[in-house]
Amino acid sequence: MTWIKICGTTSLEDALLSVEAGADALGFIFAESPRRIEPERAREIIMELPARIEKVGVFVDPALDYVRKVAQLTGITRIQLYGDEQPGLLRAVEKNLPLRPITRAIGAGAHLRETLVALNGSGAMDSILLDSGSAAQRGGTGKVFDWKTAKEAIGQSGLNVRWIIAGGLKPENVGEAIRLFKPWGVDVVSGVESSPGKKDPGKLGKFVAAARAAAEEI
Repeated sequence: MTWIKICGTTSLEDALLSVEAGADALGFIFAESPRRIEPERAREIIMELPARIEKVGVFVDPALDYVRKVAQLTGITRIQLYGDEQPGLLRAVEKNLPLRPITRAIGAGAHLRETLVALNGSGAMDSILLDSGSAAQRGGTGKVFDWKTAKEAIGQSGLNVRWIIAGGLKPENVGEAIRLFKPWGVDVVSGVESSPGKKDPGKLGKFVAAARAAAEEI
């Protein structure tokens, strides 16, 4: 089964809609973004969610103390780092928050091969999320990256991690992404929204259904 994460959660209503649609994980963004949420509000939402749902905290170039504070306050169960974090920070987060797995998110741009090579052997993370973001806008761009080139880079990387595909996914193309990459998971934001930070129930249902159908084919 392909792990499905609905990111950019900003309200309890949207969180419950995502759960009802069949999501495995919800993402809460604690960095500059139209979908940013304050830790106190995230805590209120997370308290209402089923235990089986993974709660992912998304950070961009954070201080270790901030990650630790947010994790302890909110109850997030996974940490996603999406910036220029060095391996030392990943190891420090792993040491200080040992029960929360780490996803390293990177932009699948022109230097993807070099980035993956640099990550080989860095440890700490259990998964890598490939997105179409950049330094100016880390995620939520609604754009698809070069899947063919990225697939080749993954194959050449030698990395033994779980792969998560993001970037411009929507109900109409998530099945194609799953059939091509055969990833551990997929991550969506703008593809299931009616506006930034507001989920669309119809798109949520169609996205999860399309992802599940494709996963059964591989």
